[in-house]
Amino acid sequence: MATRKAVVLGAQSLLRSSSTSSPSIRNLHASSESKKIVGVFYKANEYASMNPNFVGCAEGALGIRDWLESQGHQYIVTDDKDSPNSELEKHIPDLHVLISTPFHPAYVTAERIKKAKNLQLLLTAGIGSDHIDLKAAAAAGLTVAEVTGSNVVSVAEDELMRILILVRNFVPGYKQVITGDWNVAAIAHRAYDLEGKTVGTVGAGRIGRLLLQRLKPFNCNLLYHDRVKMDSDLESQTGAKYEEDLDAMLPKCDIIVINMPLTEKTAGMFNKEKIAKLKKGVLIVNNARGAIMDTQAVADACSSGHIAGYSGDVWFPQPAPKDHPWRYMPNQAMTPHISGTTIDAQVCFSFI
Repeated sequence: MATRKAVVLGAQSLLRSSSTSSPSIRNLHASSESKKIVGVFYKANEYASMNPNFVGCAEGALGIRDWLESQGHQYIVTDDKDSPNSELEKHIPDLHVLISTPFHPAYVTAERIKKAKNLQLLLTAGIGSDHIDLKAAAAAGLTVAEVTGSNVVSVAEDELMRILILVRNFVPGYKQVITGDWNVAAIAHRAYDLEGKTVGTVGAGRIGRLLLQRLKPFNCNLLYHDRVKMDSDLESQTGAKYEEDLDAMLPKCDIIVINMPLTEKTAGMFNKEKIAKLKKGVLIVNNARGAIMDTQAVADACSSGHIAGYSGDVWFPQPAPKDHPWRYMPNQAMTPHISGTTIDAQVCFSFI
């Protein structure tokens, strides 16, 4: 989750007047008149008041309400976003700015962009703008911005946790405690050490690099695939080996971590055919985007045992429907989209 400081600074730079702005961005900076800003965030209900730094929910409104309203802007916040009769849909025709998050994304389709005659800025309070039709936004001359880097530590730590949960077969043990059972063998027969395993990250941007740094003390064999190599100092620091050919790297991995963005090229990349080429018994962690995976192919591979464990916090769509197959497939350690929503990722700094 973006911090209040980051979101405010982004809003300041994009809402204040500027005489040098490009005329193609729907006169975003052309004047300082009041803007209608709509924020779409998940509802926290009774949890909203339990921590004063819990600003990433609808009640907390990113902690920017006072500043926006002091600047003369109208700020409307809702969690209702998907249906044709949703609260968001009512405001589409006259809003100027739409703020959303990856955790409760407002899907901005070409149809919505066409209806939004006053829309100037689409801001993601977090990392990733795949919930936006970027081609339609570009054609309409909109500014699409996101607060990258705001929660990279949170996500990298969460990935490490999920790796350990899968490797040590933690979830069945936890379930035994809840149900009153005690069967060590049912857990131990597929619990392993992380040391000595080959871990490959598909993508080595900020999150992928932080993960590699955190994995080094576990004495793993670390591999990474990305469009470009890391600098030699960072490679030396992490001990990670660059794999230019993704298809050559994947079968080597005991554990695969997805750290690449969702694009037209990566959507559905891990389909039935690609999964079949992975090592039997592979563990997969995906905190990137759910749509990078073929949903049914993952569920089938978990059922057959080809994937021995799958964990992540990203789904498609979000929120995940109650009948989503990942909820019910075996050997999964799934959660709602939470990896980047720690209080430390949300905490406010002095920004005015």
